[in-house]
Order: sequence, then structure tokens, then C-alpha cells
Amino acid sequence: MRAIVGLWRWRHNPLCRGTDLVEAWLALVALVSIVVAVPVVGVCTTSLARDALLTSVHQQREERHATTGTVLRKVESPPVDPDPETSSARDARSRVLARWQAPDHTDRRGVVLSDLKSPRPGDRFRLWTDEEGRVVGRPLDGATATTHAVLAGFGAATASVGLIEGTRRLILWRIVRGRHARLDRAWEKAGPDWGRTGAGS
Repeated sequence: MRAIVGLWRWRHNPLCRGTDLVEAWLALVALVSIVVAVPVVGVCTTSLARDALLTSVHQQREERHATTGTVLRKVESPPVDPDPETSSARDARSRVLARWQAPDHTDRRGVVLSDLKSPRPGDRFRLWTDEEGRVVGRPLDGATATTHAVLAGFGAATASVGLIEGTRRLILWRIVRGRHARLDRAWEKAGPDWGRTGAGS
């Protein structure tokens, strides 16, 4: 920002190169884009993601049904991660052979994960099934959907900042390369005669 103000003050200075003005305008455009466009991208992405996720929430609530599972017996299986300090929440859940009722009131049974710490035969726990009675994950809730949408908006805004700044730096790199190329050409003309008497240097 200070560079923009400085270049604005000395834009009519004979030492000010055309590329200096291009660089200043580039910085100004990048700054305005970050201040104006990035929040719009973030808000739009959040809104679109929230609408899509809430539609998914509504669909999952219609397609998934809560039921009660009854433990028949615990199924012994080694944890995915044997270290108790780094094991995931999935490792902490118990695998059990359970019985439950499908939406069409038929009895089903199978090995499922339960949130019971020490399951015993006859213990009950909540699980979710689809229309066919197959065990599925818990449906997404509105609060989680909103959180995911906000994170998507934040990610889109961050990516936009990176894209704008990356573009600015790429253009600036090309400007600097052009400056160096012009300096090299000027030096090739003046270099052989530099400091020689009568060479006009």
C-alpha cells in the first residue's frame, strides 16, 4: 500500500518507469479484489454449499430411519490402531452381532458398530437403517451442515486470496524479467565502450 501511495506521488517524475506504474496499478487491483471480491466469493460459496447440504440433510432424514439394535454377542476384533492415545473414535466403538427391525417390520441381524463401551447380550443401542433395512450412518444434522458450509466458504475465500496474490506475483515476475532483459540489451550496447575516451560515455 505504501508503494502505491509513493508511486502516485511521483508518477510525473522523469525517473518513474512505465513498469513502475503498471506495478502500482497491479498492486491496487489485487488489493481491491481481495477486499471486495474475496468476501463475495466466500459468502456465495457458503450459501451454495449450505443449500446443497441442507437438501442432503432433508433427503437423508427421509431415507434413513432410526431403530433400536439389540446386542446378541460381542464380536472380538483387534483395533485398527492399538495405541490407546492415538486410536480414533471408530476404534473405540464396539463390534457386535446385533438384531434390529427394518422399516417393513422384518427382523434383521448382522455385525455392526455400536457406541456401547462394554456390550453385553440384551443391551440396546440406537442405529440407522435405509429403506431396505441395511445399517447406514446417522443422517447429517443442520448444525453440522452449516459448519461444513462455513468451512467451504472460508476455504474458497482463502483459495481466492492465493489465486489473486499468485497472479500478481507471476505478472510482477514477468515485469522484472522484462526490466532485466532491457537492462541487458542496454548494457550490450554501452558495455564495450564503457569508460573509453571519445566513446561518448
